[in-house]
Amino acid sequence: MSTFYFLEVRSISKQELPINEEIKEKEIRVIDADGSQLGIMALDEALKKSAEKDLDLVMIAPNAKPAVCKIMDYGKYKFEQTKKEKEMRKNQKVVETKEIRLGLSTDVHDFETKGNHAVKFLKSGNKVKVSIRFRGRELGHPEIGLENMKRFAEYCSEVSVVEKPAKMEGRNMLMFLSPKPNK
Repeated sequence: MSTFYFLEVRSISKQELPINEEIKEKEIRVIDADGSQLGIMALDEALKKSAEKDLDLVMIAPNAKPAVCKIMDYGKYKFEQTKKEKEMRKNQKVVETKEIRLGLSTDVHDFETKGNHAVKFLKSGNKVKVSIRFRGRELGHPEIGLENMKRFAEYCSEVSVVEKPAKMEGRNMLMFLSPKPNK
């Protein structure tokens, strides 16, 4: 004999508000379209008032005692909400972490080129992870890598601050730079 379980999955963030006939409360507090309080009334009466104005009755506070409903144009309300969400997403800045790899024997011109790339990344608002991989006998000379890291941090010091100083992690030495905060 098999047992079946049915689960109802609801999205928390995009939960729809109950409107018109979906409202199950007997008594509700009603707010008019202009924001004025109409008081506590029966659901049927509130539905009639919203139908007279050719608008929807929307439950905006289901946990209140009694539940609070507002007379509004629900389609227009949803449109405004999606517009606000798009605007919020547009204004949101995603900070990426770009990686620059140095070597123990990175030459002067290569060092400057990598430094210029890091400055460009920092000016555009991204963080920079600077890494040096030690191979073979290079592991015996971490002080050379530390010196290169200090020199790199100094090269980028006009546009960055050292978020996490240079530190050995296994065969790699890592340092994180972040853009200077605007004043």
